[in-house]
Amino acid sequence: MSLICFTALSGCSTENSQRAKGKNYFLNTSYSSAAQNERIRFLIFHYTAVDDATSLKLLTGDNVSAHYLVSDHIDTHSGKPIVYRLVSENKRAWHAGLSNWNGRVNLNDSSVGIEIVNPGFTEDMLGQKTWFPFQQQQVKALAALAKEIIQRYNITPDNVLGHSDIAPLRKQDPGKLFPWKALAAQGIGAWPDPQRVEKYLANRSPDAPADVLSIQTMLKRYGYEQIPLSGVLDEDTRKIISAFQMHFRPENIDGTPDAETEAIAKALNEQYRPATR
Repeated sequence: MSLICFTALSGCSTENSQRAKGKNYFLNTSYSSAAQNERIRFLIFHYTAVDDATSLKLLTGDNVSAHYLVSDHIDTHSGKPIVYRLVSENKRAWHAGLSNWNGRVNLNDSSVGIEIVNPGFTEDMLGQKTWFPFQQQQVKALAALAKEIIQRYNITPDNVLGHSDIAPLRKQDPGKLFPWKALAAQGIGAWPDPQRVEKYLANRSPDAPADVLSIQTMLKRYGYEQIPLSGVLDEDTRKIISAFQMHFRPENIDGTPDAETEAIAKALNEQYRPATR
């Protein structure tokens, strides 16, 4: 027993000596404050809009980066989809740009960014977009990676977002075909409860006109802070409504303030932004 005690004390003494060695102070780590949280609060998804090789070239250059890149290739040895780690999670990647969400700005400072190799969309002469689906192997790899990150930093569902959520006036990724609903079913991200949506739809037709100011208010409360509270369906309002629809109602993303969009926004606020009492 005395040998065990001596060994333990020696270990403690050695640890303290190492903390003091080469420094002009003694670092005491016996106490820890309760007033702290994880630096990483958000998980942001993107598509690259280019192929695998070009994605790697761009994301390892001087101008833009992400913590992870989900390839559309399979590793020949393991037979598993390839995920590249390009930036350590304890460092700041340059993926979000000018961004804001629910009271926070410059989300590069507090997020992990995941890029997915996907062409995005093509656009015809009439402005009609054709979106490219994500490969099943990519979604499977993305889900596994996202679950690890969410668990590691206790990221809440409403803080798992697309680039178009945090920069809706200038970005459209990860796009209309990103599988938000399927990922939410696996515990990755937020999704409106259907019963709540029906409650707020209140027997209206889904495409019935809705009050613009009501939708503006609901979207700002949920996190889309760039939306004006004017009651006017201006270009910015339409773009932000479209970004919201792309995430939560991808069947129709034309930016029209309809009853279903309003009901979804109210359901999400009830679930994730309950009014303080």
